[in-house]
Amino acid sequence: MDSNPSPHSMPFAKPSRREFLYAGLAGGLGLTMGDLLKLRAAEAASENPLIAKADSLIHIYLPGGAAAQELWDPKPLAPSEYRGPLSTVDTNIPGIKFSQYLKNTAKIADKLTVVRSMTHGEAAHERGTHNMFTGYRPSPALAYPSFGSVVSHELGSRNQLPAYVCVPNMPNEFAGTGYLSTAFGPFALGSEPSSEAFKVRDLSLPASVSTERFDRRRSILDTVDSHFRYLEQSDSLKAMDSFYEAAYAMISSPTAREAFNLAAEPAKVRDNYGRNTAGQRMLMARRLVESGVRMVSVTFGGWDHHTGIARAMETNAVPFDQAYAALISDLAERGMLDRTLVMVSSEFGRTPKINKDGGRDHWPRVFSVAFAGGGFKRGLIYGASDATGAEPDNNPLTVENMSATVYNQLGIKPEKQLVAPGGRPVAIVKDGQVVSDLIS
Repeated sequence: MDSNPSPHSMPFAKPSRREFLYAGLAGGLGLTMGDLLKLRAAEAASENPLIAKADSLIHIYLPGGAAAQELWDPKPLAPSEYRGPLSTVDTNIPGIKFSQYLKNTAKIADKLTVVRSMTHGEAAHERGTHNMFTGYRPSPALAYPSFGSVVSHELGSRNQLPAYVCVPNMPNEFAGTGYLSTAFGPFALGSEPSSEAFKVRDLSLPASVSTERFDRRRSILDTVDSHFRYLEQSDSLKAMDSFYEAAYAMISSPTAREAFNLAAEPAKVRDNYGRNTAGQRMLMARRLVESGVRMVSVTFGGWDHHTGIARAMETNAVPFDQAYAALISDLAERGMLDRTLVMVSSEFGRTPKINKDGGRDHWPRVFSVAFAGGGFKRGLIYGASDATGAEPDNNPLTVENMSATVYNQLGIKPEKQLVAPGGRPVAIVKDGQVVSDLIS
C-alpha cells in the first residue's frame, strides 16, 4: 500500500458537530455548500488581521472629473489639439514632468506614487463618483458603503473623536453608509475652515448650559433612550444612540474639541498651506488625523471643465498645488507620512482631444490618481496612458484593485464579507487584488 497517497485519494476529515450545525443552518437559509465555504473562509480570514501600514486615510476628492493632461500626465509631444494649452514643469524625479500649475507638487514628487493608468467604464458623474467612493459599480439592488463608512465600521474611533469626518460637508450621496448602519456615517464640519468665523457646529455648550446641567440632561436622555430601546430595536434608534454617545464624548472632552480648533495653528503654517479653501481644508485634515480621526474626506474645487480649461485649471490647480504640497511636506516633517495614507482622486478624466470650446469632456477610460504615505512606494510613476491620453498603455489600474490596495494598507482585508440587509454577505471589495507593485 502506498504510504503517501495522492491528495485525490485521501479520505475527508470527519465533520465536527459544529460543521453539521453550519450545514443545517446553510440549508435553512437557502445557501449552497459553496456559499458556506466562502463564509467559513471569510470567518477564518477575519481571525487573522493584516498588519496595518497606515493608521488613517485622507481622501482628497476633486469633483467634476479632473483632467490628467493638465495635472499629473501632460502630453508635451502630442499634437496641440491633444496637448492642450498648458506647458509643463520638471519634477524631482528625473525625466518626469507635471503640468505647469503643479510647480510645488513637482518638488515633492519623490514622496508620491502617481498612477497614470486608472480606468473604469462610467462616464456619468454620479456613476463615476459612486465607483470612486465605494469601490463598486452602482447597483439598483444595493447601496454600497463609502470608504469612510467601511473604515469607521472596521477600525472604530480613537481619542473620543469621530472615526470619519467630511471637510467641510458630506460631498455627495455616495460618501455615506450604504447598507451599513447609519451609526458609521460621517461627521461633517458644517462650515468652511477658511472663514474667519469658522466654528464647528454643535461642539460647544450654550452659555446658558452649565456642565452640571449638561450632565443632568444626559442622565435624563439615557433613561429615555433605554426605554425606547426595549420598545424598538431599529437601526435608527441604535444609530441615534451611537451619535449621542459620540457627541457627548466630543463636547465633554477638551482634547477632542481642540482637534477642530484651526485657530491654534501658527500663522506661518496656515500661510504655508494657503489662506484659502484648499489650504485650510487640507490643514484641517492634517490636524484631525494627527488627533486620531481615522478618515478625513476633503472635497475641493469644481473640475468639470468642458470650456476654457486653461483659465479654469489656473483657478483650481494653483491653490490645490500649494495646499497639497504643504500637506505632504508637513506630514513628512511631523513623522506622520508613513502612517497616514493620502489619496487624490476624481470620478474620471477628460477626453484626449480639446473640444471646440477649449475644454475637455468626460473620459473614464484612462485618468490619474495619486497616493502618498501609508506604505505606498515613493517616487513612483505607475502605469502610463498612450501618446494622446486615450487608453492605458500599460499596467491599467481598476477601481477594484485600487480599493483593495488602499484597504490592505489600512489593515482591512478587502475580501472580508460584511452583512447587508437580509443577512446577505457582501465583500468589502469584490474581485479586487492588492497591487504589490504600488506598495513597499
